[in-house]
Amino acid sequence: MATEGIGPTPGEYIRHHLAHLSNKKQESIVDFSVINIDSVVVNIILGILVCFVLWLAARKSHAGVPGRFQAAVEILVEMVDTQAKGLIHNATSRKLIAPMALTVFCWIFMMNFMDLIPVDLIPFIWAHGIPFVNDHNDVGLHAVFGAKDYMRVVPTADLSTTLGLSVSVLLLCLFYNIKIKGLGGWAHELVSAPFGTSRNPLWALILGVINFMMQMIEFIAKTVSHGMRLFGNMFAGELVFMLVALLGGYAALSLGGGLMFIGHLIAGTVWAIFHILVITLQAFIFMMLALIYLGQAHDAH
Repeated sequence: MATEGIGPTPGEYIRHHLAHLSNKKQESIVDFSVINIDSVVVNIILGILVCFVLWLAARKSHAGVPGRFQAAVEILVEMVDTQAKGLIHNATSRKLIAPMALTVFCWIFMMNFMDLIPVDLIPFIWAHGIPFVNDHNDVGLHAVFGAKDYMRVVPTADLSTTLGLSVSVLLLCLFYNIKIKGLGGWAHELVSAPFGTSRNPLWALILGVINFMMQMIEFIAKTVSHGMRLFGNMFAGELVFMLVALLGGYAALSLGGGLMFIGHLIAGTVWAIFHILVITLQAFIFMMLALIYLGQAHDAH
């Protein structure tokens, strides 16, 4: 319990900020009936924003000397297109996959970027309203919607988001396996790779079962690791920002808090600068792995 008049303990503070605004209480680790409303809403808003910015760039593009905005978008497009050409050799498939990869990179970057917003800012607005706008400053949106004042704004620190993205990549891989190789060709590959087959009916059956199991393990492992890698990095980054915020809180409560406050500012600034590289790298890695897996779906074993 929080100490009277002091506020929550560090453990309570972190547990509160790790709780989602959900439709119901989660009963188990795997509970598909629970919907994290905050992640869904932020996902949709950022997705619409990314699509609008890319549409605006395409609408305003021209053949003359590009402005800064057009040049920045063109750099992104060329980077993604170069990676797509190196991994996916089917020009028809690239017409869909390359724009998808660009959208995924920008979308994940924006979701990761939410981690740079002060950790208490949006939850405070959600719980208490916008300062100087709400006269009473004690009624937030959560009171209007009848929900608790939980609010997490980093969707990629939510495992359901990252696994949802990786499962979407898996479904695309299955689609292109069937489209490129045909249903029969892909079915043959499932039972003949990676260990091959045999003319002996018994050995052919044994190798077919082993090959099929290895293929299923490969699909599952790639999908889980694809989502877990992004989730783990962003969840760890979110925890570090919470610890930095706690350092500032202790600075405000302690008598000799001047040095702690300076440490809070230095630690927060250094980690934020470093985290800019992290969020960009994680978006790039997720996009590259998606292209690699889709490229593998086009290639025969």
